[in-house]
Amino acid sequence: MSNQTKSTWVWYPGDYEIWLSNQMNNRRTERGAFFPPFWKADSHYPVVEFSKKLKLAEPEEIEIAVEGQYNVKLNGKLQFGAPQKFLLPAGEHHFCVKVYNQATPPALFIKGKTVNTDASWQVTPEDKEWIDESGKASDTSATVYMNVGYWNFNTAEQKPSEFRLSTQPQQSVKTEKAKNGTLIDFDKETFGFICLHGIKGSGDINLYYGESPEEALDTEFCETLDKLCVAQNKVTDLATNVVTTIESDYTLTNSKAFRYVYVEQSPAVSFEQISMLYEYLPEEYRGAFRCNDEELNKVWDISAYTMHLTTREFFIDGIKRDRWIWSGDAYQSFLMNYYLFFDSPSVTRTLFALRGKDPVTSHTNTIMDYTFYWFMGIYDYYMHTGDKAFIEQMYPRMESLMDYVLGRRNANGMLEGLSGDWVFIDWAEFKMSKKGEVSFEQLLFCRGLETMTMCAELLGKKEDATKYTALSQELKQKIFTTFWSKEKNAFVHNVENGKQSEQITPYTNMFAVLLNYLDAAKTEDVRKNVLMNPDALKITTPYMRFYELEALCKIGQHAYVTKEMKDYWGGMLKEGATSFWEKYAPADKGEQHLAMYGRPYGKSLCHAWGASPIYLFGKYYLGVTPTQSGYSEFNIAPNLGGLAWIDGKVPTPSGNIAVYMNENTIKVKVGSGKGWLYFSSSNTPKSNIGSIEKIKDNEYKLAVESGKEYEIKY
Repeated sequence: MSNQTKSTWVWYPGDYEIWLSNQMNNRRTERGAFFPPFWKADSHYPVVEFSKKLKLAEPEEIEIAVEGQYNVKLNGKLQFGAPQKFLLPAGEHHFCVKVYNQATPPALFIKGKTVNTDASWQVTPEDKEWIDESGKASDTSATVYMNVGYWNFNTAEQKPSEFRLSTQPQQSVKTEKAKNGTLIDFDKETFGFICLHGIKGSGDINLYYGESPEEALDTEFCETLDKLCVAQNKVTDLATNVVTTIESDYTLTNSKAFRYVYVEQSPAVSFEQISMLYEYLPEEYRGAFRCNDEELNKVWDISAYTMHLTTREFFIDGIKRDRWIWSGDAYQSFLMNYYLFFDSPSVTRTLFALRGKDPVTSHTNTIMDYTFYWFMGIYDYYMHTGDKAFIEQMYPRMESLMDYVLGRRNANGMLEGLSGDWVFIDWAEFKMSKKGEVSFEQLLFCRGLETMTMCAELLGKKEDATKYTALSQELKQKIFTTFWSKEKNAFVHNVENGKQSEQITPYTNMFAVLLNYLDAAKTEDVRKNVLMNPDALKITTPYMRFYELEALCKIGQHAYVTKEMKDYWGGMLKEGATSFWEKYAPADKGEQHLAMYGRPYGKSLCHAWGASPIYLFGKYYLGVTPTQSGYSEFNIAPNLGGLAWIDGKVPTPSGNIAVYMNENTIKVKVGSGKGWLYFSSSNTPKSNIGSIEKIKDNEYKLAVESGKEYEIKY
């Protein structure tokens, strides 16, 4: 959240995000039935007070727009009515607007010559103002003010509660007779509203959606469908009982994900054609990647499209089935976003929506591991954006969530799944226990505590930082003494009833590499015994392949990762994927690729966590990472990964970093900030700008700055 210079709509931080997430999360249907989330839904504060201390050299008239019922107070004095224009006298003032709105979040927009609602305004849900019997106002108020929340609603007419995603018409590419109706193909996975054109007569129209033709044609088991009744120029949506008067065209009101639509209708009703309104959040593809391998170029393109489809009001998981905000999925979307869109408001909206409000009654999405991804996402956001103000806003919610977690530790100071806790980890083809002390959960817990330390230090909360540092260090030591097997030279999966498991799963081991918890010897043990062991347990979800391949990149196995991406994501392309899937098991055949959760079409064929090549290519091939918050400093360490050349750009808060590399040349152009270019060479390298420093044999670095184009021959 950067400082605003012009007027914008403001609200209590998180309230609009929570309200909007309720709107989105509750659009999910399952075969025409309303299907809300199974976790606690919070709501916005219905009454809040906005305030600003002013110092005016001359009188100033302001325009006031409000979502809700409101009053205006100047220097503690209530003003008449609900003025839409108000004259502020010259001088110093305390200006307040109190807003009530039960239906949508109370929001305020003020426009004047110098007085405008922006990031500098404060807000509280309870002003705790009272007067004694003499009429004296309290001077011991415990009111807690927060900096306001905002997004991009920058005119009085652009009300936050009226926000809608953008739409554009799209046509199908193929229509054919099938079974008892018509099968329509829109060419690729898409999302939006079906439009029926030229409706005539009376009768029923049933629409069955599918990410595959098999799903659309299976009227009994397809995941989503709509049923309409047409009579006397009116269409009744039988799922919602909403009646719409039409002339000849009708657009359904609930957007769906599909590639195919199968339509059956009564003999007495007809339509001329079916089109759709594609629904999307406008995003700019700021990141880019190309290489000499066209299959990998297509992998990047389809990953970007998958990411765009799942970037809606918030970062969601899959567009067909869940359409909810899940923390584990969102965390990966945050990371991919930094290398594709660099859309900071979507990150903060999603973090607010996931956290909700106090009191905390369960883990995030009820999943223990998802709680810790939420913590990790906050500090990652700060590193990429430099937005300290957001950390200040979110810190109290971080504290209360961590207090909830700390209250659920066992006698060993570790976490076990208690009543109501979902220990997820991954959808795995192999059996693994979720009972007892699961090593993976302790590892994420430790990282959550470290995140609390980093944020406390950032905000100057020394006592908090000391507390969380002690807790994380104690837990990390226990993780090694409890779960590291000297016989297997790897972390075991869990300890149950005091007994160490024999099972070695990839999860704890690869995350220990990612979090820099291992020394060189243990890193090599994990590489040999787990990550690159052909006999190790195999991951079949893009979700955990994300971290597995990142860990391999982190230890320099880029060429191996290149082959794995071609096999795994290239394998989905060979199966006809137009977006990437929730899960891919190469051994599956035909309709087995569509099934999941015991349902023939339960698998999502467009899932956010399928888009991870965006992140891998940007961070580990182009090699760009922030080393100081907001990319004020960064590293560039390009790696061909066995390719002949790579070319792309990585977005930063105020520019892009462009990188090109082939077998003897590196080109770098920096849009903002400063950093270091790291590379290897068996020859003596030369640069057109600057002085190359030798680190050790065959290892070099070069300082790079914004506004310059560097070309290195090596």
